[in-house]
Amino acid sequence: MTARLHAPTDPNAALDTLAGWLAEARHIAVLTGAGMSTESGIPDFRSYQGRYTQNASLAEVLSIDYFQHNPADFWQAFKEIFELKLVGNKQPNAGHRFLAWLETQGKTVSVLTQNIDGLHQCAGSREVVEVHGTLQRAVCPACGRMHDLAHVLASPLPRCLSCCTPLKPDVVLYGEAVSQFEAALLKVLDADVLLVLGSSLEVGPVNLLPLEAHQHGIDCALINLDPTRLDRCFDLVFRAPIGQTAQALQARLESRA
Repeated sequence: MTARLHAPTDPNAALDTLAGWLAEARHIAVLTGAGMSTESGIPDFRSYQGRYTQNASLAEVLSIDYFQHNPADFWQAFKEIFELKLVGNKQPNAGHRFLAWLETQGKTVSVLTQNIDGLHQCAGSREVVEVHGTLQRAVCPACGRMHDLAHVLASPLPRCLSCCTPLKPDVVLYGEAVSQFEAALLKVLDADVLLVLGSSLEVGPVNLLPLEAHQHGIDCALINLDPTRLDRCFDLVFRAPIGQTAQALQARLESRA
């Protein structure tokens, strides 16, 4: 575990600093990426290597254009790429549980997640903005009717029960706007602390959130195994597993009670 040079350089001191921020914070905003769920056994979908990406990139296969022109092929590919997330019996990990625990301590915790697996809600977090949508439902592009996951899995090409139009997964596909970005930004700007967990910060516009927080003087901490291009925006950077770090933070906060 390491911290930024201009922050406490001793890992324990850095943890103490972050625990102090969290203890004093009224409102904590948390941005989570794929690294948040890998400790639950859910791989980053970008690591997928399968037949649907042999002759095309993930961005092409998982695009709104591909869905609109080839809905049957799209759904076959989508179900294979996200198979573990769709049918796997995955459970929240220590990181998810820590965020839910912070709420029980009287904190407002706004979880802004790039993940589409629903594990934050399973852990008990009540305020979750799914900026890239969710795998748990699909929407009819024609009439807007929502359908649950059971209906999606019941046929190779799920169709709307009202108008028979091919359904679209309720996720942001490549080529679509991130409609929840403004809501996420407002949560960040209202927060006392921004905590980024397991995000490479490569995907826009969500990667603008720490930039905005930094410019507004909000305390920012990043927990991620690998460096990001936006490390400079953070007051504290930890290179350590999220679950391990979350448990260490919780122990420090409990000792303050």
